[in-house]
Amino acid sequence: MTFSDSDFVQDRPTIAVKDEAGRTLMCQVEKTFAIAGRHYALLLPLDTPVEIFAWEPDDSDDDTDTLIDVEESDIDELLPTARAVLAEHDLTLQRSAVTLSVSGEIPEPHEEDCFTLDIGDIDADGEPDTEEFQTLATFFHEEIEYTICTPMDPLLLFAEVSSEGDAQMIPPEEFERLRPEIESSIFDVLE
Repeated sequence: MTFSDSDFVQDRPTIAVKDEAGRTLMCQVEKTFAIAGRHYALLLPLDTPVEIFAWEPDDSDDDTDTLIDVEESDIDELLPTARAVLAEHDLTLQRSAVTLSVSGEIPEPHEEDCFTLDIGDIDADGEPDTEEFQTLATFFHEEIEYTICTPMDPLLLFAEVSSEGDAQMIPPEEFERLRPEIESSIFDVLE
């Protein structure tokens, strides 16, 4: 199966991305491109990506808590409670490939539900790289408070598409190796 941009512009087909664990995430194909004879696609998940963060007391300040990433190994233990809390908001939490996701209508963001997180990287201007999130729900598990939130910016994914039409996520080390060519292909397509 060969892809070209003209195949996708009109009807924006969907494709299932699989991860190493065999989980899938349905995505809309935004762009396709080839690098060294291999086919790749820029994808946008159909369901809303979410993340779960834990609140941890700040050792230097008793009145302040810090949001920390939840370890992948702890997600399965938190899923039943997280699913129940999101169900109260008519959202269905899924353990999909690449990211947790929810189906259902996400409420309009309000200022009090949004926050900015320093993600530890430094951008091209030497400023801390940040990401904005909208809080969807909070819950407690074993006396720890957790926040379920969605990024305010869309999550774009890059996957390799086989000749059979199967999509596999590009491993991080391969993505970094291909990054200049991917960016060049994407910007050439967008111009």
